[in-house]
Amino acid sequence: MSFYVVDVESDGPLPGPNSMVCFGAVKVDAELNTTFYGKVKPISDKWIPDALAISGFSREQHLKFDDPAIVMPNFADWVNKTNTKGRPIFITDNPAFDFAYMNYYFHTYVGSNPFGFSARRIGDLFCGMQRDVRAGWKHLRKTVHDHHPVNDAKGNAEAIWALKRMGLKIDLT
Repeated sequence: MSFYVVDVESDGPLPGPNSMVCFGAVKVDAELNTTFYGKVKPISDKWIPDALAISGFSREQHLKFDDPAIVMPNFADWVNKTNTKGRPIFITDNPAFDFAYMNYYFHTYVGSNPFGFSARRIGDLFCGMQRDVRAGWKHLRKTVHDHHPVNDAKGNAEAIWALKRMGLKIDLT
């Protein structure tokens, strides 16, 4: 299996009525330098200014981003061309949000999701290792979480490597 950490920024809480703004992905390997960054224009007129502001982009900028009908197939191709072993595994700090957006966009613009129908949550892995449902894991990141999705994905991938060093049985080769 190959693991990919993905992070999404959006202009609201719900895929479809709201739009993804941008996303980043990092293949979890020794270097953490195999990355993808996509910026997609809105698919809806509904948006929440405070939600969009988190991404650092204005609505005017967002309207000029690339068509998701081009970006999403390119991302699917990238996943398939990065020496993926077996089915690629989607991992993130919040699958309820990130996977929901990516799954919606993949099915809408590609017809299928290369990650299948499930994802892994970093916090759940750490909580299980600690045997504490309230254990905090974000201190394991090295890269600053600044809402640039590639940086955020890289920091989360660093946390996965920290979990491996702590004893998580995960093949990242």
